[in-house]
Amino acid sequence: MRRNGGLGFIYLSLLIALLLTVMPMPQQVKLFRPDWALLVVLYWTMALPGRVNILTAFLLGFLTDVLVGTVLGVNALAFSVVTFIVAVNHLKIRNFSVIQQALLIGLFLALYHLLLFWLSHFLTGVYFLPAYLWPVLTGMLVWPWLFWLLRRYRRQFKIQ
Repeated sequence: MRRNGGLGFIYLSLLIALLLTVMPMPQQVKLFRPDWALLVVLYWTMALPGRVNILTAFLLGFLTDVLVGTVLGVNALAFSVVTFIVAVNHLKIRNFSVIQQALLIGLFLALYHLLLFWLSHFLTGVYFLPAYLWPVLTGMLVWPWLFWLLRRYRRQFKIQ
């Protein structure tokens, strides 16, 4: 098989995740938007840690900073920290059921949001609101569907 096979699909899924991250939504629903870019990076880091790694997460986090308009580097650092933890433990996490993975992804998303809050509080002085953690719950609920979808396409296109 080609060494480059499937890399285009990985980048396409990351691009779609970025588009879902910045897609306009009503203000009431925007609070509940899952962290699509981080979820897709975490899937690919668990599935193919040799292809999608901390550098990919940092670059995607930087693009998220640019697209969302936050302080440059905040999402990049938070993406990198969470992806590092997943990359180090990817063999253990793969053995969990999808429901157990969803709970673990919830912990990773909570860590991501707490890192975002801490960095934003340090840099701009924002205050914590419990509503900041709604994407953790929606990310946990979306994870099984996203996992099955990406795994299906990874197996169908034989991405290795």
